[in-house]
Amino acid sequence: MHRFPLIRSRWLHTTRPAQYFGPCKTTEKTFDKILIANRGEIACRVIRTAKRMGIKTVAIYSDADANSLFVQQADEAYRVGPAPTSQSYLNMDAILDAIKASGAQAVHPGYGFLSENSGFVKRLDEAGVAFIGPKEYAMAAMGDKIQSKIIAKKAGVNTIPGYDGVVRDAEHAVEIAADIGYPVMLKASAGGGGKGMRIARTAHEVREGFKLASDEAQSSFGDSRILVERFIEEPRHIEIQIIADNNGNILWLPERECSIQRRNQKVIEEAPSTHLDAQTRRKMGEQAVALARNVGYNSAGTVEFLVDKQRNFYFLEMNTRLQVEHPITEYITGFDLVEEMIRSASGLELTTTDQSKVEINGWAIESRVYAEDPEKYLPSIGTLSKYVEPRSWKTENDVRCDSGINEGSEISMYYDPMICKLSTHGPTRADAIATMNHALDQYLIKGVTHNIPLLRDVVSSSDFASGRITTAFLADHYPHGFKGHKLTSETAEQLATTSATLQFIRQARESYTHVASRSASYVLLLPQLQPDGVHKLEARVTLTLDSETVSLQGANTFTVSTEFTNGEYAPTTNTLKVVWDVDMPFVEIKHASGDLTVQFLDPLPLGFRVQFLGTKFDIDVLLPRQRELMRFMKERERLDTSKLVLSPMPGTIVSVAVKPGDVVAEGAEVAVVEAMKMQNVLRAPRAGTVKAVHVQPGSTVSGDDIMVELEDE
Repeated sequence: MHRFPLIRSRWLHTTRPAQYFGPCKTTEKTFDKILIANRGEIACRVIRTAKRMGIKTVAIYSDADANSLFVQQADEAYRVGPAPTSQSYLNMDAILDAIKASGAQAVHPGYGFLSENSGFVKRLDEAGVAFIGPKEYAMAAMGDKIQSKIIAKKAGVNTIPGYDGVVRDAEHAVEIAADIGYPVMLKASAGGGGKGMRIARTAHEVREGFKLASDEAQSSFGDSRILVERFIEEPRHIEIQIIADNNGNILWLPERECSIQRRNQKVIEEAPSTHLDAQTRRKMGEQAVALARNVGYNSAGTVEFLVDKQRNFYFLEMNTRLQVEHPITEYITGFDLVEEMIRSASGLELTTTDQSKVEINGWAIESRVYAEDPEKYLPSIGTLSKYVEPRSWKTENDVRCDSGINEGSEISMYYDPMICKLSTHGPTRADAIATMNHALDQYLIKGVTHNIPLLRDVVSSSDFASGRITTAFLADHYPHGFKGHKLTSETAEQLATTSATLQFIRQARESYTHVASRSASYVLLLPQLQPDGVHKLEARVTLTLDSETVSLQGANTFTVSTEFTNGEYAPTTNTLKVVWDVDMPFVEIKHASGDLTVQFLDPLPLGFRVQFLGTKFDIDVLLPRQRELMRFMKERERLDTSKLVLSPMPGTIVSVAVKPGDVVAEGAEVAVVEAMKMQNVLRAPRAGTVKAVHVQPGSTVSGDDIMVELEDE
């Protein structure tokens, strides 16, 4: 084992004042030193509270994480193995060696990895080390989704119709599905986080889904068992946070709504929910407490429910750990959930044991910022060449960033692609939404593809604003995948006028003078999403600077007239105030329709790339004569990829279903790629004969690698 030398660098994360949950409430003795059996942002999160409580921290790290932020923030750090999780963060022997070497008295597991592994808790008990989480028997009972459902029924908790035992194989799953009725949900018994979950509406989908779900479950949790239950149509995913100590005190905290999901993984959460009334909230909370009390639960835990249109609710599962989305609960209640967990593990009571003192303070929203393609939800890896997190806006700490990275950090293929949990708070839901939109506009990420465009589009949508959401929100609103913000007459005018003023300022800066012509005319080509692809929306813009000279630094005011050639949008004339500091990507726009933040990302041969309403737009900014000549240029022919199966992401080949000479139908499975603990089925783009297979199980691929070729038609 290698003791990592601590590095104090200029990139060290600056922790904001810890006011999301008020001052530290613990004055009693707990632990001198704790080890965090996790990585990334959750390790940073636990370290933050431990330092508030005066507790020294120990990090563990894989080779891929040797220079990570959480390693730098901890007081000590120990290597536990190479990058693959099975050899590092799931390596109990190496972790126990680190505990012994460091003298840590307790272990906080974070979430994922070993956080719900009762065998790990048992080994800690045998070593005389406290586990900052529930007891082994409670975790074993509630962490197993099959057993927990049986316990829930006995505790009087509403449950979904389904099979209570272990599903033997795919054919047994088909029999169960036929008995309880389609559609059904197949999900890992031992896991969570969307891993090992599939919805099936036919026997064929059950067979296919069973194999994929069980393989993912084995890969992620070391347990391939699958359960089958009825899938509730148009549900809302709402969960109750509980906290409990070892003295019999259990509190339920106000709910979190987690219905905005992709691949059964949460994307946007909020607290409280627009859907619940006080009576339903209380009933759900009381059932959650009854379930916890039934198994002698202690520490933080989450009881998840599916809720239908009539507010009927059904037990889904219990997560016996700190939940990813815990920050929004801390925002609206003032509890530091990590502090409560540490108190419970050390034998102290909760900071309050009176349920009547639990109140809802305002509204909070969390957006999970992932390094992934927001259209197909495929992970992206790379180095963060530019990284700037948003800061507080209207009030102190109304923006919270839970991250474990900084500029220069690497997003690896070995781990979950989450970059940050971005949370906002306000007195009302509308305030929290407005702050979230502003924060997303102020979030700069370069070097990897990210999902901020999707987050921004969802949070600013009218359906989200009105609370019309279900777990099918993303599938319903983006049936062919999210491709970016579709310009309306209003947003097209905002983008065109903003882009024209940016070009005017750029040209003035390039000439190194404050003296320039006060007027200019441009032809702008804006990317517009259409059902058959991206088209160019043409706008003719004329602007006049309202002062005698252009300011190269700071604010400029323009009068701008815009006319679109599509004939659909009416001509407009508006006044814009543009605030753009030199060498800064953020441009503040004061427009008649409201204030905007635009990011100037990169110059391009004919214009530049900006981030507007979350989406990246490549803007062509031409002089009128350039536009005339451009009409005579031939478009570049596109590469024909219809006969190729390309890897959509870096990953490892799990299986290959074809060989040269095989005849495949369109949509037939050809291979399975695993990346960041998720398995992705790759299918034939058309019918044909397999010409060549370039991969085999166990091999690694990069994004866009050719895996399978088909014969020419």
